[in-house]
Amino acid sequence: MTTAHPLFAEALATRGLDLDIRTFPEGTRTAADAAAAIGCELSQIVKSLVFAADGVPVLVLMDGASRVDVDAVRRELGAGKVTRADAALVRETTGYAIGGVPPFGHRTRTRVLADRSLLAHQVVWAAAGTPHTVFPMPPAELIAQAGATQADVREANG
Repeated sequence: MTTAHPLFAEALATRGLDLDIRTFPEGTRTAADAAAAIGCELSQIVKSLVFAADGVPVLVLMDGASRVDVDAVRRELGAGKVTRADAALVRETTGYAIGGVPPFGHRTRTRVLADRSLLAHQVVWAAAGTPHTVFPMPPAELIAQAGATQADVREANG
């Protein structure tokens, strides 16, 4: 078994989870790269995206085939303004670099929204803390581990 990012490995141990961490040397930095490497549908990839809602970080879990509707996130959170977080805020909030952010096991406790589209699959794949590692998990379990609130936050056309 391949090891995950140390921070993520620590989170797994704390939660008593033994996941099937898989490594892809060619990289799984983007959802398309991950789906190609794994051999699954693009929508089975979980993107862990950090936004700033009125300056407060929030994590959105979205299927790899869709885009986040920022206005829907703003409405869901009751925020005045929602913007995409920059690389520094992502690392500061989660402890991971963009392209390897897992859905849980972050440096700080952050509000999490999970798009309901993830529940369309029996298994989804998410980053294990690096741009080269991923793990499979049933979406309902992943949402529960992330402490996420289910929401409809994907763009209507995607």
